[in-house]
Amino acid sequence: MLEQPAFGQRLRALRVKQGLSQATLAGDGMSTGYLSRLESGARRPTSRVVAHLAERLGVPTSEFEVPAEAGPGAAQTSSLAQILAAVISATPDDDLGECLAAALRTDDRWDAALRWQALWLLAQLRDGQGRHEEEHDLLTELTQLSDQLGTPALRVRARTQLSRCARVLGDNAAAREHAQQARPLAADLSVADRAGVLHALVSAEAELGLLADARAHADELCALTAAAPGTLRVEGLWAAATVLIRQGDHATAQEVLEQALTGLDSRQDLTLWVRLRLAAASLYLQSTPPLTDRAQAYLDEVAPALDLVGTELHQQQLLTLRAHLAFECGRLDEAREICARIEEQELLLSFRDRTRFRALCARLHVLDGDRAGGIETLQQLAEQAQAARNAELAAEIWRTLAETLAQGYPPTAA
Repeated sequence: MLEQPAFGQRLRALRVKQGLSQATLAGDGMSTGYLSRLESGARRPTSRVVAHLAERLGVPTSEFEVPAEAGPGAAQTSSLAQILAAVISATPDDDLGECLAAALRTDDRWDAALRWQALWLLAQLRDGQGRHEEEHDLLTELTQLSDQLGTPALRVRARTQLSRCARVLGDNAAAREHAQQARPLAADLSVADRAGVLHALVSAEAELGLLADARAHADELCALTAAAPGTLRVEGLWAAATVLIRQGDHATAQEVLEQALTGLDSRQDLTLWVRLRLAAASLYLQSTPPLTDRAQAYLDEVAPALDLVGTELHQQQLLTLRAHLAFECGRLDEAREICARIEEQELLLSFRDRTRFRALCARLHVLDGDRAGGIETLQQLAEQAQAARNAELAAEIWRTLAETLAQGYPPTAA
């Protein structure tokens, strides 16, 4: 009888090659849980199981055998290479990420360069799904593997992505450290790599409240990308606008942001076009006073595109911004209804967006009469932002708390 884990690796490779899900392959004669354990190597196949799977795949049972001359390493490389090819060529509706994750878990003796590609791709998938803690674990391993491989470009890209992920999770000190580590490594690399590092550094410093450093690095980023092709200049302007908003220079921030928005055609990069408009709406709502008309226009513009390229995370970001917009415009019932819808979902938002959303919910609770509970929540959120060394966000929540106390809503207010 075929031995594990070779059988499971071969079975998974054959299934993925044909574009089949585990449920489709299992059919009525086998549970998907049992099939999953076969693929992971946790269960040994019987002759009847082998025959059933061969029939479902339309192959002879000999297809499950690994040629002796190839050796186990060749089987592993082939299996992971096939899964990578399937994931890369998959349509947005396919869910092959779990196959890739299972392949990485099964054995850590894959070819190092091939494993790097698999970790990179799976981290991107987890990012799009909003599963940032899993993404962080993958990127941590990727960074270690990059150091083993010793290729400067891989070391820089792994650290840049790790910095961005740490920031999303609210660990801005670590995000800055990763970006600082990547910066000297990127000195002789492409403009795109150097710009990516600077962008990560600016974002982390802005969150930490190191606005002078963030402004200096944003200016450096804009100078570096001024003549760069593609979307690099747009992303540089976006970073600069974010810093200007945090510094309170709303007029200049608006001017820079409009340059970024008009400088990107949706045909160049539709996903970036969507992300930029969501970010613009968020920044306009954070202006003093909030520029609600502009925010409304960008949210209305981006909504149809989300049906084409939007992830579940993008949809949640849009809903959250609509809740903030409704609150700022005094449409409190609409804000309550949207917040209730979001709270029924698993929150995929970044640490900043999640904190601001929960602060909005707390303000609504105060208006609904739960003054003590809403104020307590705001205080907790401010302390959490402070503990995360996110000085700018903490200051925003403390201001919100002070305004709530100053307004003095009575317990019966609605």
